[in-house]
This record gives sequence, C-alpha cells and structure tokens, in this order.
Amino acid sequence: MGFFKFERLDVWKRGIEWANEVFDIAQSLPKEYQFSIGEQLRRASLSVPTNIAEGVGRDNPKEAAYFYRISKGSVYEVISLLVITGKRGFLNKETYKKLYEEANELSAMLTQLAKV
Repeated sequence: MGFFKFERLDVWKRGIEWANEVFDIAQSLPKEYQFSIGEQLRRASLSVPTNIAEGVGRDNPKEAAYFYRISKGSVYEVISLLVITGKRGFLNKETYKKLYEEANELSAMLTQLAKV
C-alpha cells in the first residue's frame, strides 16, 4: 500500500491516527473554545503527519530533518493545549494519558528520524 514513501512510515501512520483522535477532542469542546483552543489543536495535530510527509519529500537530509523537528514541536504544542483543555475540565484523565503516551512515542520516533 502507498505510492508515496511517507505512507510506509509507521511514524506517519501513527501521526495520522493521533491527529484524528486530537480532532475528536477539539470537536467536543464547547462552542466558545472551538475557535481558540479547538482550532489550535486541529492545526497543531495536522502539522505532525503533514510535516513528516513534507520531510520525506525533501532530497537533502538536513532539510528533511528540519521538517521532522517541526513535527516534533507540534507534538509538544498539542500536549500543552491538552493540559489546558484538561484543566478546563474538557478532557478526562484516561484520554489525556493515552494521547500523552502516544505523543511521547511519536516524539521519540521523530527524534530518531531527524538524526542526520
């Protein structure tokens, strides 16, 4: 499966699934938080797999690593937003823990991918 090289990467596949789960959280936020926190969650989570894909498309390893580091930064951004979401009472601890653990693994995978 997959015509593009990034589609074969486990980190990209997991990033897609993780972003999809984060989207569900963003969608469940109250209306007054949809634009601020919700939109930021959507954008940051989308940035994870899209920057992996863009990095794979680069011919220069240093350029590719740059996009993998951006992707990792987006993982961190989502975690920060999820902490705020949890403190506002919009995210249960079990869901947070699951997303956090996956974020930790994605981050480690991206660190390895970015090594030039």
